[in-house]
Amino acid sequence: MIHHMKLHDQPFRMISEGYKTIELRLYDEKRRCIREGDTIVFSRSRDQTEQICAKVVKLHRFDSFAELYRALPLEQCGYLPEEAAAASPKDMEAYYTAEEQARYGVVGIELELF
Repeated sequence: MIHHMKLHDQPFRMISEGYKTIELRLYDEKRRCIREGDTIVFSRSRDQTEQICAKVVKLHRFDSFAELYRALPLEQCGYLPEEAAAASPKDMEAYYTAEEQARYGVVGIELELF
C-alpha cells in the first residue's frame, strides 16, 4: 500500500540525505493503516512537487513520546548528534497536543529509501 505524508523542509532534507531514518507521528487512524513493507511518499510542505519514497521497515509503537524517546536512537529520529542530549519528548508538542498523544499513542516509522 502507498501512503502520503507531508514534511517540513528540515525533516524532508534529513530523510532524503539518509540521516533521519525514523519518522515520528501520532498513531492516529491514518497511521494505523501503515504496515511493514508499505511505501510512504513524502512531499515537501512548501513545494509538494518535491517528493521522496521510502519503504516502511518497522513500526515502533508506544503510549507516549516519553517512552519513544527512551527507547529509540534520537539521531535516527531527526536530532543532530549535538542536540540529542538535550532532546525532550515535549518537543513533539509543537505538532501534537498531550491530549492527542494520550488518545492515540505514538509511532516511530522506521524507513529505508528506495
